[in-house]
Amino acid sequence: MGEKKSIILAGGIVGIIAVLLVTLGNPANMGFCIACFLRDIAGGLGLQRAGVVQYLRPEIMGLVLGSFLIAVSKKEFDVRGGSSPIIRFALGVMVMIGALMFLGCPLRLILRLAGGDLNAILGLVGFTAGILCGIYFLNKGFSLKRSYKLLKTEGIIFPTANLGLIYLLITAPAFIFFSTKGPGAMHAPIFIALAAGLIVGGLAQRTRLCLVGGIRDYILFKDSYLLLGFISILAVTFIGNMIFGFFNLGFAGQPVAHVDGLWNFLGMVVVGWGSVLLGGCPLRQLILAGGGNTDSVVTVLGLLFGGAIAHNFALAASPKGPSVNGQIAVVICIFILLLISYFNSEFLKKKVGVK
Repeated sequence: MGEKKSIILAGGIVGIIAVLLVTLGNPANMGFCIACFLRDIAGGLGLQRAGVVQYLRPEIMGLVLGSFLIAVSKKEFDVRGGSSPIIRFALGVMVMIGALMFLGCPLRLILRLAGGDLNAILGLVGFTAGILCGIYFLNKGFSLKRSYKLLKTEGIIFPTANLGLIYLLITAPAFIFFSTKGPGAMHAPIFIALAAGLIVGGLAQRTRLCLVGGIRDYILFKDSYLLLGFISILAVTFIGNMIFGFFNLGFAGQPVAHVDGLWNFLGMVVVGWGSVLLGGCPLRQLILAGGGNTDSVVTVLGLLFGGAIAHNFALAASPKGPSVNGQIAVVICIFILLLISYFNSEFLKKKVGVK
Protein backbone atom coordinates (compact mmCIF):
# COMPACT_ATOMS: atom_id res chain seq x y z
CA MET A 1 0.00 0.00 0.00
CA GLY A 2 2.90 2.36 0.77
CA GLU A 3 4.36 1.90 -2.70
CA LYS A 4 0.98 2.59 -4.30
CA LYS A 5 0.60 5.81 -2.31
CA SER A 6 4.08 6.85 -3.45
CA ILE A 7 3.38 6.38 -7.15
CA ILE A 8 -0.01 8.09 -6.87
CA LEU A 9 1.69 11.06 -5.19
CA ALA A 10 4.45 11.06 -7.81
CA GLY A 11 1.88 11.00 -10.60
CA GLY A 12 0.05 13.90 -9.01
CA ILE A 13 3.26 15.94 -8.85
CA VAL A 14 4.00 15.16 -12.51
CA GLY A 15 0.47 16.30 -13.40
CA ILE A 16 0.86 19.58 -11.51
CA ILE A 17 4.22 20.26 -13.13
CA ALA A 18 2.85 19.46 -16.61
CA VAL A 19 0.05 22.01 -16.20
CA LEU A 20 2.41 24.64 -14.78
CA LEU A 21 4.82 24.23 -17.70
CA VAL A 22 1.96 24.96 -20.09
CA THR A 23 0.99 28.07 -18.14
CA LEU A 24 4.63 29.21 -18.35
CA GLY A 25 4.94 28.80 -22.10
CA ASN A 26 5.00 25.17 -23.27
CA PRO A 27 2.49 24.23 -26.03
CA ALA A 28 -0.97 23.20 -24.84
CA ASN A 29 -1.27 19.58 -23.67
CA MET A 30 2.53 19.41 -23.88
CA GLY A 31 3.86 19.99 -20.41
CA PHE A 32 5.93 16.93 -21.22
CA CYS A 33 6.27 14.97 -24.45
CA ILE A 34 9.39 12.83 -24.78
CA ALA A 35 8.92 12.26 -28.51
CA CYS A 36 8.19 15.90 -29.35
CA PHE A 37 10.98 17.20 -27.14
CA LEU A 38 13.60 14.83 -28.58
CA ARG A 39 12.41 15.83 -32.06
CA ASP A 40 12.90 19.48 -31.07
CA ILE A 41 16.40 18.71 -29.79
CA ALA A 42 17.21 17.03 -33.11
CA GLY A 43 16.09 20.25 -34.77
CA GLY A 44 18.09 22.42 -32.38
CA LEU A 45 21.21 20.43 -33.25
CA GLY A 46 20.50 20.85 -36.96
CA LEU A 47 19.72 17.17 -37.55
CA GLN A 48 16.38 18.19 -39.01
CA ARG A 49 15.53 21.57 -40.53
CA ALA A 50 11.81 22.00 -39.85
CA GLY A 51 11.96 25.57 -38.62
CA VAL A 52 8.95 25.34 -36.31
CA VAL A 53 10.31 22.48 -34.16
CA GLN A 54 13.86 23.42 -33.18
CA TYR A 55 14.76 23.93 -29.52
CA LEU A 56 17.02 22.22 -26.97
CA ARG A 57 14.31 21.23 -24.49
CA PRO A 58 15.79 21.43 -20.96
CA GLU A 59 13.06 19.13 -19.63
CA ILE A 60 14.83 16.23 -21.36
CA MET A 61 18.20 17.07 -19.86
CA GLY A 62 16.54 17.45 -16.48
CA LEU A 63 14.91 14.01 -16.73
CA VAL A 64 18.25 12.36 -17.45
CA LEU A 65 20.18 14.26 -14.79
CA GLY A 66 17.44 13.83 -12.19
CA SER A 67 17.53 10.08 -12.71
CA PHE A 68 21.33 10.08 -12.63
CA LEU A 69 21.55 12.03 -9.38
CA ILE A 70 18.98 9.88 -7.58
CA ALA A 71 20.54 6.66 -8.88
CA VAL A 72 23.99 7.72 -7.66
CA SER A 73 22.68 8.94 -4.29
CA LYS A 74 20.81 5.67 -3.72
CA LYS A 75 23.79 3.59 -4.91
CA GLU A 76 21.68 2.25 -7.77
CA PHE A 77 23.84 3.55 -10.61
CA ASP A 78 24.36 0.26 -12.43
CA VAL A 79 26.16 0.44 -15.75
CA ARG A 80 25.16 -2.33 -18.12
CA GLY A 81 24.75 -2.77 -21.87
CA GLY A 82 25.42 -4.82 -24.97
CA SER A 83 21.93 -6.28 -25.47
CA SER A 84 21.13 -6.24 -29.22
CA PRO A 85 22.19 -2.61 -29.79
CA ILE A 86 21.30 -2.44 -33.49
CA ILE A 87 17.80 -3.82 -32.90
CA ARG A 88 17.29 -1.42 -29.97
CA PHE A 89 18.38 1.52 -32.13
CA ALA A 90 15.98 0.43 -34.89
CA LEU A 91 13.14 0.01 -32.40
CA GLY A 92 13.83 3.52 -31.09
CA VAL A 93 13.58 4.90 -34.63
CA MET A 94 10.27 3.09 -35.22
CA VAL A 95 8.75 4.14 -31.89
CA MET A 96 9.55 7.75 -32.77
CA ILE A 97 7.98 7.43 -36.22
CA GLY A 98 4.83 6.02 -34.64
CA ALA A 99 4.76 8.74 -31.98
CA LEU A 100 5.12 11.51 -34.55
CA MET A 101 2.28 10.00 -36.56
CA PHE A 102 0.11 10.33 -33.44
CA LEU A 103 1.90 13.57 -32.41
CA GLY A 104 2.85 12.52 -28.93
CA CYS A 105 4.51 9.92 -26.71
CA PRO A 106 2.56 7.81 -24.17
CA LEU A 107 2.94 10.54 -21.55
CA ARG A 108 1.52 13.16 -23.91
CA LEU A 109 -1.29 10.76 -24.78
CA ILE A 110 -2.38 10.98 -21.13
CA LEU A 111 -1.93 14.78 -21.10
CA ARG A 112 -4.01 15.09 -24.28
CA LEU A 113 -6.78 13.02 -22.72
CA ALA A 114 -6.66 15.23 -19.63
CA GLY A 115 -7.02 18.27 -21.87
CA GLY A 116 -10.19 16.93 -23.52
CA ASP A 117 -8.60 15.77 -26.78
CA LEU A 118 -10.83 12.86 -27.83
CA ASN A 119 -8.43 11.89 -30.63
CA ALA A 120 -6.24 10.48 -27.88
CA ILE A 121 -8.86 7.81 -27.16
CA LEU A 122 -8.11 6.15 -30.50
CA GLY A 123 -4.43 6.59 -29.72
CA LEU A 124 -4.91 4.82 -26.39
CA VAL A 125 -6.78 1.95 -28.06
CA GLY A 126 -3.99 1.59 -30.62
CA PHE A 127 -1.36 1.82 -27.90
CA THR A 128 -3.05 -0.98 -25.95
CA ALA A 129 -3.37 -3.08 -29.11
CA GLY A 130 0.35 -2.64 -29.75
CA ILE A 131 1.14 -3.67 -26.18
CA LEU A 132 -1.00 -6.79 -26.65
CA CYS A 133 1.02 -7.65 -29.77
CA GLY A 134 4.23 -7.26 -27.79
CA ILE A 135 2.87 -9.36 -24.91
CA TYR A 136 1.98 -12.15 -27.33
CA PHE A 137 5.61 -12.41 -28.40
CA LEU A 138 6.90 -12.05 -24.84
CA ASN A 139 4.82 -15.12 -24.03
CA LYS A 140 6.44 -16.88 -26.99
CA GLY A 141 9.93 -16.29 -25.61
CA PHE A 142 10.86 -12.92 -27.13
CA SER A 143 14.19 -11.63 -25.85
CA LEU A 144 16.87 -9.18 -26.88
CA LYS A 145 19.40 -11.30 -24.95
CA ARG A 146 21.33 -10.43 -21.85
CA SER A 147 23.25 -7.26 -21.05
CA TYR A 148 26.71 -7.11 -19.50
CA LYS A 149 28.37 -5.21 -16.69
CA LEU A 150 30.36 -2.23 -18.02
CA LEU A 151 32.78 0.33 -16.65
CA LYS A 152 31.28 3.27 -14.74
CA THR A 153 32.72 5.66 -17.31
CA GLU A 154 30.40 4.16 -19.95
CA GLY A 155 27.37 5.19 -17.92
CA ILE A 156 28.61 8.68 -17.14
CA ILE A 157 29.00 9.70 -20.79
CA PHE A 158 25.28 10.21 -21.44
CA PRO A 159 24.54 12.41 -18.38
CA THR A 160 27.67 14.41 -19.24
CA ALA A 161 26.41 14.90 -22.80
CA ASN A 162 23.18 16.29 -21.36
CA LEU A 163 25.17 18.79 -19.32
CA GLY A 164 26.75 19.80 -22.61
CA LEU A 165 23.30 20.36 -24.13
CA ILE A 166 22.39 22.64 -21.21
CA TYR A 167 25.55 24.64 -21.86
CA LEU A 168 24.67 24.97 -25.55
CA LEU A 169 21.13 26.03 -24.68
CA ILE A 170 22.31 28.76 -22.30
CA THR A 171 25.14 30.07 -24.47
CA ALA A 172 23.15 29.74 -27.73
CA PRO A 173 26.06 29.55 -30.22
CA ALA A 174 25.35 30.28 -33.86
CA PHE A 175 25.32 26.61 -34.88
CA ILE A 176 22.37 25.81 -32.58
CA PHE A 177 18.92 26.40 -34.10
CA PHE A 178 16.01 28.04 -32.27
CA SER A 179 12.49 28.25 -33.67
CA THR A 180 11.01 31.74 -33.90
CA LYS A 181 7.46 30.48 -34.46
CA GLY A 182 5.45 27.31 -34.01
CA PRO A 183 5.66 24.75 -31.16
CA GLY A 184 9.45 25.02 -31.00
CA ALA A 185 9.17 28.69 -30.07
CA MET A 186 6.79 27.93 -27.21
CA HIS A 187 8.62 27.01 -24.04
CA ALA A 188 8.81 27.67 -20.33
CA PRO A 189 11.82 29.62 -18.95
CA ILE A 190 14.99 27.54 -19.18
CA PHE A 191 15.77 27.03 -15.50
CA ILE A 192 12.15 26.37 -14.53
CA ALA A 193 11.88 23.74 -17.28
CA LEU A 194 15.20 22.23 -16.19
CA ALA A 195 14.06 22.10 -12.56
CA ALA A 196 10.80 20.46 -13.66
CA GLY A 197 12.75 17.81 -15.53
CA LEU A 198 15.03 17.18 -12.55
CA ILE A 199 12.04 16.66 -10.24
CA VAL A 200 10.16 14.38 -12.63
CA GLY A 201 13.36 12.48 -13.47
CA GLY A 202 13.99 11.81 -9.80
CA LEU A 203 10.39 10.73 -9.20
CA ALA A 204 10.36 8.47 -12.26
CA GLN A 205 13.62 6.86 -11.18
CA ARG A 206 12.24 6.02 -7.74
CA THR A 207 8.77 4.87 -8.84
CA ARG A 208 9.61 3.33 -12.29
CA LEU A 209 6.86 5.37 -13.98
CA CYS A 210 6.05 3.79 -17.35
CA LEU A 211 2.67 3.62 -19.08
CA VAL A 212 3.74 0.67 -21.23
CA GLY A 213 4.84 -1.19 -18.12
CA GLY A 214 1.60 -0.24 -16.37
CA ILE A 215 -0.68 -1.67 -19.06
CA ARG A 216 1.61 -4.69 -19.63
CA ASP A 217 1.77 -5.56 -15.92
CA TYR A 218 -1.97 -5.19 -15.47
CA ILE A 219 -2.71 -7.47 -18.42
CA LEU A 220 -0.12 -10.09 -17.45
CA PHE A 221 -0.26 -10.03 -13.65
CA LYS A 222 -3.25 -7.84 -12.69
CA ASP A 223 -0.67 -5.56 -11.04
CA SER A 224 -2.00 -1.99 -11.00
CA TYR A 225 1.05 -0.32 -9.39
CA LEU A 226 2.49 1.44 -12.46
CA LEU A 227 -0.94 2.11 -13.93
CA LEU A 228 -1.96 4.05 -10.81
CA GLY A 229 0.78 6.59 -11.49
CA PHE A 230 -0.69 7.48 -14.87
CA ILE A 231 -4.25 7.50 -13.59
CA SER A 232 -3.02 10.04 -11.04
CA ILE A 233 -1.36 12.11 -13.79
CA LEU A 234 -4.61 12.04 -15.78
CA ALA A 235 -6.78 13.09 -12.83
CA VAL A 236 -4.53 15.88 -11.55
CA THR A 237 -3.83 17.27 -15.03
CA PHE A 238 -7.56 17.24 -15.79
CA ILE A 239 -8.25 19.26 -12.62
CA GLY A 240 -5.41 21.66 -13.44
CA ASN A 241 -6.68 22.15 -16.99
CA MET A 242 -10.15 22.93 -15.67
CA ILE A 243 -8.76 25.46 -13.18
CA PHE A 244 -6.63 27.27 -15.77
CA GLY A 245 -9.18 27.07 -18.57
CA PHE A 246 -7.13 24.75 -20.78
CA PHE A 247 -9.73 21.98 -21.01
CA ASN A 248 -11.29 21.73 -24.48
CA LEU A 249 -13.46 18.67 -25.09
CA GLY A 250 -13.73 17.43 -28.66
CA PHE A 251 -11.93 16.10 -31.72
CA ALA A 252 -11.44 19.20 -33.88
CA GLY A 253 -9.27 22.17 -33.05
CA GLN A 254 -7.03 20.38 -30.55
CA PRO A 255 -3.50 21.76 -30.14
CA VAL A 256 -0.73 19.95 -32.06
CA ALA A 257 -3.09 17.09 -33.01
CA HIS A 258 -4.97 15.78 -36.03
CA VAL A 259 -8.34 14.06 -36.40
CA ASP A 260 -7.41 11.07 -38.59
CA GLY A 261 -8.48 8.25 -36.29
CA LEU A 262 -6.98 5.37 -38.28
CA TRP A 263 -3.47 6.82 -38.26
CA ASN A 264 -3.70 7.97 -34.65
CA PHE A 265 -4.53 4.33 -33.90
CA LEU A 266 -1.81 2.77 -36.07
CA GLY A 267 0.86 5.24 -34.96
CA MET A 268 0.32 4.26 -31.35
CA VAL A 269 0.22 0.55 -32.26
CA VAL A 270 3.84 1.01 -33.34
CA VAL A 271 4.67 2.89 -30.13
CA GLY A 272 3.06 0.30 -27.85
CA TRP A 273 4.49 -2.73 -29.65
CA GLY A 274 7.99 -1.32 -29.99
CA SER A 275 8.06 -0.13 -26.38
CA VAL A 276 7.10 -3.57 -25.03
CA LEU A 277 9.96 -5.13 -27.01
CA LEU A 278 12.31 -2.48 -25.59
CA GLY A 279 11.06 -3.00 -22.04
CA GLY A 280 9.71 0.50 -21.49
CA CYS A 281 8.22 3.66 -23.01
CA PRO A 282 10.35 6.64 -24.17
CA LEU A 283 10.14 8.23 -20.70
CA ARG A 284 11.35 5.01 -19.10
CA GLN A 285 14.20 4.76 -21.61
CA LEU A 286 15.45 8.23 -20.65
CA ILE A 287 15.28 7.37 -16.95
CA LEU A 288 17.12 4.08 -17.44
CA ALA A 289 19.73 5.87 -19.56
CA GLY A 290 20.34 8.33 -16.73
CA GLY A 291 20.75 5.40 -14.35
CA GLY A 292 23.58 3.83 -16.35
CA ASN A 293 21.73 1.57 -18.80
CA THR A 294 23.63 2.00 -22.06
CA ASP A 295 21.08 -0.15 -23.93
CA SER A 296 18.57 2.60 -23.16
CA VAL A 297 21.10 5.21 -24.32
CA VAL A 298 21.21 3.42 -27.69
CA THR A 299 17.40 3.46 -27.75
CA VAL A 300 17.30 7.20 -26.99
CA LEU A 301 19.77 7.82 -29.82
CA GLY A 302 17.40 5.83 -32.05
CA LEU A 303 14.52 8.04 -30.91
CA LEU A 304 16.61 11.15 -31.66
CA PHE A 305 17.55 9.84 -35.11
CA GLY A 306 13.93 8.88 -35.73
CA GLY A 307 12.87 12.43 -34.91
CA ALA A 308 15.37 13.75 -37.43
CA ILE A 309 14.37 11.50 -40.34
CA ALA A 310 10.66 11.89 -39.59
CA HIS A 311 10.91 15.57 -40.52
CA ASN A 312 13.66 15.33 -43.12
CA PHE A 313 11.62 12.77 -45.09
CA ALA A 314 8.13 14.14 -44.34
CA LEU A 315 7.08 11.17 -42.21
CA ALA A 316 5.69 13.18 -39.29
CA ALA A 317 2.04 14.13 -39.19
CA SER A 318 0.90 17.72 -38.70
CA PRO A 319 -2.34 19.27 -37.41
CA LYS A 320 -3.54 18.96 -41.01
CA GLY A 321 -3.15 15.19 -40.85
CA PRO A 322 -0.68 12.44 -41.76
CA SER A 323 1.47 12.55 -44.87
CA VAL A 324 1.51 9.74 -47.43
CA ASN A 325 5.18 9.17 -46.61
CA GLY A 326 4.28 8.83 -42.95
CA GLN A 327 1.49 6.34 -43.67
CA ILE A 328 3.85 4.18 -45.71
CA ALA A 329 6.50 4.40 -42.98
CA VAL A 330 4.07 3.29 -40.26
CA VAL A 331 3.00 0.23 -42.31
CA ILE A 332 6.66 -0.65 -42.90
CA CYS A 333 7.36 -0.24 -39.17
CA ILE A 334 4.54 -2.68 -38.29
CA PHE A 335 5.98 -5.23 -40.74
CA ILE A 336 9.50 -4.83 -39.32
CA LEU A 337 8.18 -5.11 -35.75
CA LEU A 338 6.56 -8.41 -36.74
CA LEU A 339 9.86 -9.70 -38.16
CA ILE A 340 11.88 -8.60 -35.12
CA SER A 341 9.30 -10.10 -32.77
CA TYR A 342 9.21 -13.42 -34.62
CA PHE A 343 12.93 -13.94 -35.11
CA ASN A 344 13.72 -13.09 -31.49
CA SER A 345 11.07 -15.43 -30.04
CA GLU A 346 12.71 -18.74 -29.18
CA PHE A 347 9.51 -20.79 -28.92
CA LEU A 348 8.23 -19.72 -32.34
CA LYS A 349 11.57 -20.39 -34.02
CA LYS A 350 11.86 -23.87 -32.49
CA LYS A 351 8.28 -24.67 -33.48
CA VAL A 352 9.09 -24.24 -37.19
CA GLY A 353 12.73 -25.33 -36.99
CA VAL A 354 14.35 -21.92 -37.61
CA LYS A 355 17.90 -21.62 -36.22
